[in-house]
Amino acid sequence: MNTWAVPGYSESLELGSGASGRVVLAVHEPTGVPVAVKYLSESLRTRPGFVHGFRAEAQLLAGLSSPHVAGLYEYVEATNGAAIVMELVDGVSLRAALARQGPLSPEAALVVLKGSLLGLADAHRVGVVHRDYKPENVLVSPEGVSKLVDFGIAVDAGVRAGAAGTPAYMAPEQWTGAPASPAGDVYAATATFFECLTGHRPYTGDHLAELALQHVEGAIPVAEVPEAVRSLVGRGLAKSPEHRPSDAAAFVAELEGVAAAAYGSDWEERGRGRLAALVALFLFPVRPAGRCRRPPPTRPVRCSAGARAAGCGRGGPPGRGSRCPWPSCSWRSWRRAAPARTPSPTPARRRRPWPPRAPHPPRPRARSRRAPRRRRPRRRLPTRRPPPPRPAARLPVRVPAPVALRVAGRPERGTGHGGAHGGGPSERDDRHLRAPGPPAVEGVTVTGFRQTGPGTATATVTVTTDGTGPFSVTVGWFTGDVGGRPGTADGAPATQQRSGATQYSFTVDHAFQGTGCYWTVQVGTGPVAAGGDASQQLLTRRCELR
Repeated sequence: MNTWAVPGYSESLELGSGASGRVVLAVHEPTGVPVAVKYLSESLRTRPGFVHGFRAEAQLLAGLSSPHVAGLYEYVEATNGAAIVMELVDGVSLRAALARQGPLSPEAALVVLKGSLLGLADAHRVGVVHRDYKPENVLVSPEGVSKLVDFGIAVDAGVRAGAAGTPAYMAPEQWTGAPASPAGDVYAATATFFECLTGHRPYTGDHLAELALQHVEGAIPVAEVPEAVRSLVGRGLAKSPEHRPSDAAAFVAELEGVAAAAYGSDWEERGRGRLAALVALFLFPVRPAGRCRRPPPTRPVRCSAGARAAGCGRGGPPGRGSRCPWPSCSWRSWRRAAPARTPSPTPARRRRPWPPRAPHPPRPRARSRRAPRRRRPRRRLPTRRPPPPRPAARLPVRVPAPVALRVAGRPERGTGHGGAHGGGPSERDDRHLRAPGPPAVEGVTVTGFRQTGPGTATATVTVTTDGTGPFSVTVGWFTGDVGGRPGTADGAPATQQRSGATQYSFTVDHAFQGTGCYWTVQVGTGPVAAGGDASQQLLTRRCELR
């Protein structure tokens, strides 16, 4: 098991673990601010593709600033580990809340949906699709506010990254490997909203094939949700992406209109209050009332006569002044918990015969010759110090995109931790503080180059890489009268950035201005592909030999 830890942080508790890694609770030593550290698992760290994907997640979070998404503090990569330091969200996951409470009220479910949708809207605004919205990735704070976490498989909108996600919440187009779109996140958010209202998922197939068929062709179970929100569920779970809201921001606008019309203008305040009460049950559990039960003492208990009459040694309450303690129960708590007993009749006092005896004279008390017994000094238990107050300021280590890579595990000269922690790095380690490099491009191809109009054409570009890091694609168009040669450039080449997957397939279109008989499309990448650039040429219809 890998015991590597991020330098500069003190870990205290493991918050969760899975196949991709684990998340631990830690404290930033210079500032005392608690954080959540996500470690990449040891089995995946040896695979370059997963390391690139882990890096890409950090870069995505660095470019996403939203109060409804757990923010990034820094990304640390060393020779024996990689970790993402994130904002710690106080609260519980929506999955844990549903497991304990069951279905939520419509107002509370709408509040959960709105908060996480606002996080999705900020991601969609910068062109990012989450692709794994589910109750486990929604956290509810003690104030009743929801936040979205875990962008591990998020990609840019329009990227064909294959079928990925949690099957119970995947949109129909996700099962077929269609390009990622914000409408897929809207579908998953609606499926989670359905589960909040009913306590179960919209589709529960016995196996994966049946579940996929239900998502693609099954009827939408709108009859199981309250009538006021049926239109909202029907729109969000539509089979075709064109029939759903275009993105999360449009869905939030529809949600607010439906909620205000059905539950009044103060629906959000009521829903947030119910969520806060639910989270309080996790953070401050209520102990059941009743008598405390402790194991019997290891030595016999000495009870006075009054204590024995009160029930000492037989499970009764401790008599006042007796030596029969119940350490964890007070007299009042026992009286509240114990059932009422009917008082027993007072026995008649025994009369002495007449005449009374003369009192004996008091005997002088003999003074003991034994030495006074020394009392053992009472041992004082160490008092528990209260935890230090939590600082209000955030960690001063938030990094802009692209993510600053801090190489850990190397000796540094000078003061401070270097990098994003403050304190300049040493001259020896300055060369290691650089942004993560792009992946290697294994190949690029151009297929389906055809003429679509008198002066327009389209083609399909496919790029394969060994990692999910960012790279650039440049597409140029040429026209000429000699076959086998590109000719002259027709307009400026277009360059775009891609990241988040290992295989990309997208369509490019162009309107030609030149009058040449031959059209050529040429595609290059940065870094350069292993097989070089790709190109394809066609003979236009107006120049075809009849």
